[in-house]
Amino acid sequence: MTDPVVHPSAMVEPGAALGPGCRIGPFSIVGPKVRLGAGVELKSHVVVTGDTEIGPDTVIFPFSVIGEIPQDMKYGGEETRLVIGARNRIREHVTMNSGTAAGGGVTKVGDDGLFMAGCHIAHDAQIGDRVIVVNSAAIAGHCVIEDDVIIGGLCGIHQWVRVGKGAIIGAVTMVTADVVPHGLVQAPRGELDGLNLVGLKRKGVSRADITALRAAFQMLRDGEGSFHDRAKRLAEESESPYVQEMVAFIFADTHRNFLTPG
Repeated sequence: MTDPVVHPSAMVEPGAALGPGCRIGPFSIVGPKVRLGAGVELKSHVVVTGDTEIGPDTVIFPFSVIGEIPQDMKYGGEETRLVIGARNRIREHVTMNSGTAAGGGVTKVGDDGLFMAGCHIAHDAQIGDRVIVVNSAAIAGHCVIEDDVIIGGLCGIHQWVRVGKGAIIGAVTMVTADVVPHGLVQAPRGELDGLNLVGLKRKGVSRADITALRAAFQMLRDGEGSFHDRAKRLAEESESPYVQEMVAFIFADTHRNFLTPG
């Protein structure tokens, strides 16, 4: 790896740590508490500030603002962090904020994500690996977005919502309740409308597990008793690890209700 390359018009403040092979483009600003991993590239006009760590080979495109203070009226200037993993692509005008003391102090983004133009990641959000957030979508504070989730353009994910692994949220959808793993959500006020079958097939999930998930979804939709009663029966009756993962998600701690099958 080569030494970092910093454009003459860029400002890297004393104290910032640049890994080998970093490239800091024209008119970019890197704050004094920022740590950039090997091969990170800031294209141009990028601001990275606060106590922010960015993993290797992440690329950030023009006019993004990464690591600024939370958009939270309760924030009082306390020291909080933003941690971004490796190989992320953060496109134009993306904003990612640091955490709050009340929310654990850390906003975290995993590896291999794609954050398209104009999207927002708010304070204390926990974003998994291989997440795609499409143009102008917004993820509010304290949300948990698990691995392999796709959030469509112009979506809003309400604060404290959890979106389970492998779920997909259709464009122009407002999500105000938790989404089970591999769920398919669409409509203006998000409705759980099925399973992300395309995503499951692309990942090579076996036909037996897909069949088990479809049966589980039908049970959650049409079974007797409350939503949690149906989930308990699934835990007892299904041996599929994908179904058990869904059940574990349902019974985990949450601040929200669930989107239930229509």
